[in-house]
Amino acid sequence: MMMNLFSIFDPSSSIFNFSFNWLSTLLGLLFIPQSYWLILPRINMIMNNIFFKIHLELKLLLKNNSNKGSTLIFLSLFTIIIYNNFLGLFPYIFTSTSHLSMTLMMAFPLWLSFMLFGWINNTNHMFAHLVPQNTPSLLMPFMVLIESISNLIRALTLSVRLTANMIAGHLLVTLLSSTGINMSILLTSFLILIQILLLTLESAVAIIQSYVFMILSTLYSSEVN
Repeated sequence: MMMNLFSIFDPSSSIFNFSFNWLSTLLGLLFIPQSYWLILPRINMIMNNIFFKIHLELKLLLKNNSNKGSTLIFLSLFTIIIYNNFLGLFPYIFTSTSHLSMTLMMAFPLWLSFMLFGWINNTNHMFAHLVPQNTPSLLMPFMVLIESISNLIRALTLSVRLTANMIAGHLLVTLLSSTGINMSILLTSFLILIQILLLTLESAVAIIQSYVFMILSTLYSSEVN
């Protein structure tokens, strides 16, 4: 029984203390073998072109301060998030990216590794980054405090941004679908049209939020070099 509206985003079915809903995170792997290992269909060529364009953009953001292959980390992150975002649009599939534990699990290790790398290898650069250029002397202590708080909450803001955007659309779709039982045929037809438009919007949000998560992670990485 659903105790509150947000419980639809919580894992509920489990066996041996392992939630069945979290298995949706691995469903993306089912699409890989046939399209990647056996044949090279047209859709795979399209995906390769998209990934290549993103790779070039990431190289521009990282400038020339990154090691070879570092863009693969962010491309992999983008792929994982967009797979899970799109899988959550199908009925009865749990959206793992709408859970803070999932998004924080991706954002926190990245943020921690960036911070450790920056403070260990580029200590002077990290200290200089706390005070923007041309900052008045009186404002320097406040700027250090603001920048320090900003750096500390980056992992949380990354994960909350993705979680909130995925929950918002799913909540709206759930609320509208729950009202369709008591509607007339004419209103139900209008509701179906609205739901289709919302699903189209959610598809765009799934792509945009994956892209935003990847780009912000890349920018955070470029700041510590």
